[in-house]
Amino acid sequence: MDTALPTTTPAAAHGHKRLLHPVVVMLWVLGMALALTWWLDAGHFQREGKLVVPGTYQVVAKPESLGQLLAVHLPGKEDNAAVAQPASLLTVVHAVPQGLAKQAELIVMVMFVGGMFGVMRRTGVVDAGLDRLLAVTGGNVRVLVPVLMLVLGLGSTFMGFISEYLVLIPVMVLLAERLGLPPLFGLAVVAVAAKIGYVASVTNPFALAVAQPMAGVPLFSGMGLRIALFVIFMAVGILYVLRLARQVRGAPPERAQDAAARLSWRHSAILLVLLGACVALVVGVKNAHWGNLDLAAFYLLLGALIAALGALAPRDACDAFVDGMKSMMLAALLIGLASSVEIILHGSQVMDTLVHLATSAVSQHAPVWVAQGLMGVQMFLDVFIPSVSGKAQVTMPIIAPIAQLSGVSGQTAVLAFLLGGGLTNMITPTSGMLLAYLAAARVGYGQWLRFVLPLFLILLVMSGLALAFAVTTGY
Repeated sequence: MDTALPTTTPAAAHGHKRLLHPVVVMLWVLGMALALTWWLDAGHFQREGKLVVPGTYQVVAKPESLGQLLAVHLPGKEDNAAVAQPASLLTVVHAVPQGLAKQAELIVMVMFVGGMFGVMRRTGVVDAGLDRLLAVTGGNVRVLVPVLMLVLGLGSTFMGFISEYLVLIPVMVLLAERLGLPPLFGLAVVAVAAKIGYVASVTNPFALAVAQPMAGVPLFSGMGLRIALFVIFMAVGILYVLRLARQVRGAPPERAQDAAARLSWRHSAILLVLLGACVALVVGVKNAHWGNLDLAAFYLLLGALIAALGALAPRDACDAFVDGMKSMMLAALLIGLASSVEIILHGSQVMDTLVHLATSAVSQHAPVWVAQGLMGVQMFLDVFIPSVSGKAQVTMPIIAPIAQLSGVSGQTAVLAFLLGGGLTNMITPTSGMLLAYLAAARVGYGQWLRFVLPLFLILLVMSGLALAFAVTTGY
């Protein structure tokens, strides 16, 4: 074990892990959201549909009394109510099931991903496939990591894949086990690649389809610089993950020597079906605009097909599917908790206040500093609005005029939006999908933060330089 990694006594480590359990982290964040509803003024922007109208922010009266901390009612359920009220303790408790209900479609999809993987694991194809992969590559991490991360990053940056990769987390954790590496390595291969893909977002439709039209620039334009950033950032990410492998690699567990050399015809058939499923997934998401319920149905059908090809008895297949769903229960809870933060802030009408304060702080500076400030605004707001498209709808109508008045182009404003939101999404405890990744890999939030924070800081500096370059070259 590398001495650069934190070491503690078993008792201290146990207490530290308990403190940084992702549910505990989310409870702290909920407490912070409760405090913000009392500390900040309430207010709102006028909206046209879901879009904020710039310059329309108005403060809303917010009477406060200590008794409201124990109020039974749910304050401020309407966004533009004439009078707002701070959240109460019961409001926070009620927001948790509200968050679960709001994210029900995503939660169902996540649970079915776990069920499908449970069936797949029961057939033995995962272990056989990984053994075969290691036999072909000789277990060379320097080959596996760049190839896997590049493929995943391309899917993320061009097509916006992120939740679709959740099913790969358990596979990568098993691959890490074969290589004598911790689960953190398997998680990092997927999460770092996917997050960097989102930071660059060369043609990511979920980010660009909303942000670029609002900034007054053609959809998918300006991709040259974003391609360059993807290449540079991905190279840094690959080297960083390889560094982790060098630090923590131990002896791989012993396995039968001939296991990796053979794949049964059933295993081969399942792998071919999985390859076809990947193609269907790309087509479905990109062309048919599949949502979370469509993906859930797809994974359910795929699980049934894998069970049939693997000759699982109906009872075994059902048990495997249910066991797989159980493994995603923590991820489902965390997604709901993350959503409840936004519900609390919206319900007490302080979300728009956060947007107003953040955007007001970056105007009337030199263009280079305005661009940096816009990235900082997106980083700050990503904690409260982790949804890429949702944050674009709220912030882009405001920051685009600020950028224009400050001499920053609309294209650079979009770049600041992508860099800021993408970077913070690597570490924010309110990102439901990040928490789902951690839960699927059984990696604690504290462990992930200690690993990824240096990479986050490196990419942050590089992003600042990229924005300075964009401003000075008139990008």
